[in-house]
Amino acid sequence: MRSCTSVTGWTILCDFDGTISVEDVIDSLLDRFGRPGWETLEQDWRAGRIGSRECMTGQVALLDMNREELDRHLSSLWIDHAFPAFVKQARELATPIHIVSDGLDYAIKQILSRYGLNDLPLAANHLAPATPPQKWQLTSPFQADGCRSGTCKCAVAAQASRGGAKTLLIGDGASDFCAADRVDFVFAKHRLIEHCRAAGIPYVPITGFEDALELLPRLLDGSLLAEHETAIPADRAVA
Repeated sequence: MRSCTSVTGWTILCDFDGTISVEDVIDSLLDRFGRPGWETLEQDWRAGRIGSRECMTGQVALLDMNREELDRHLSSLWIDHAFPAFVKQARELATPIHIVSDGLDYAIKQILSRYGLNDLPLAANHLAPATPPQKWQLTSPFQADGCRSGTCKCAVAAQASRGGAKTLLIGDGASDFCAADRVDFVFAKHRLIEHCRAAGIPYVPITGFEDALELLPRLLDGSLLAEHETAIPADRAVA
């Protein structure tokens, strides 16, 4: 992840699958192209027997598709309709935004290219063609020692906060739990809401980027943090 100077003093780290994208990309690929065995890996991951990196490496090796089929499938997947406007707002406010995902870099870039957003800095697993009989392989350039995830979001968050920058995490699920403990504030969806509430992490719940569009200026000017610090319930509905 390349560094970027923030005029506002904040950097945004944003998950992709289920946060920017409407559905989880790897799940949709496995449902469509997965050979038998990927469900067992999924069960082992959910039971905690393996980490997400081991799970996804095995699952990607079971994808039976060619590049044309992959691209056709990716062209059918959509992102939150308000995300392009959110990126535009962040750029107007001179606040860097980085995508930090435990998903697939090729898929993310292909989907975002339809919206003219494939230039966003990206930390994700790398999807590449494999030597037959496998068709695809996964590598994890953003893994870290002691972390079982393909992309160590904690390490990315630590890098983003170097030099005193504050970090905002936008996410939705288990891959964001660890990083949520290491950032300054969270816009949370779905399972991440419960994690932040239980762990006492400063956050506001969002349903999507329409909410984030309203909240970002208030975070940058300090008013959202002031609300949080004066004990307005963090789990109140977003107006």
